[in-house]
Amino acid sequence: MTISDLLLPEFNNEMEKTRLMLERVNLAFSDWKPHEKSMSLGKLASHIADIPQWASDIIMLDFLDVKPDYKPFHAQTEQELLEAFDSKVSGSRKAIAETTDEHLRHTWTFSFGGRPVLTQPRYELLRGLVLDHLIHHRGQLSVYLRLNNIPVPGMYGPSADEK
Repeated sequence: MTISDLLLPEFNNEMEKTRLMLERVNLAFSDWKPHEKSMSLGKLASHIADIPQWASDIIMLDFLDVKPDYKPFHAQTEQELLEAFDSKVSGSRKAIAETTDEHLRHTWTFSFGGRPVLTQPRYELLRGLVLDHLIHHRGQLSVYLRLNNIPVPGMYGPSADEK
């Protein structure tokens, strides 16, 4: 069994759960923050929708150097949020399915403004930088939804809203 064979079911499962969460986002609350140091709901939801693209980048690019003037994706509508997420999931699912174990074992570097931030084997980055990072922010988003009285979908069992 290949690394991709092992990774794809987990990727698909987490993307399905993430989409359920993103479907609940109401961008009428886009500027809402639980704390002054927190991301806004719209920025957080857009960041979550963008994370799946990183899997494709890790596999398809030799490295990634984000320029200081980079403008992150910021959805203006719920439809744009979901369409962006679906497109990025689709591209990354394809990249994961078509890569090799040898390729996933190669080291990959993420830099910001020419300064290396992370250098690890691609497989480790798919777990940590993509899946774990996405799950972390999805947890944050569930709190944002709860604090705005938006029903929270269950992730690993039913939520209080589904009982």
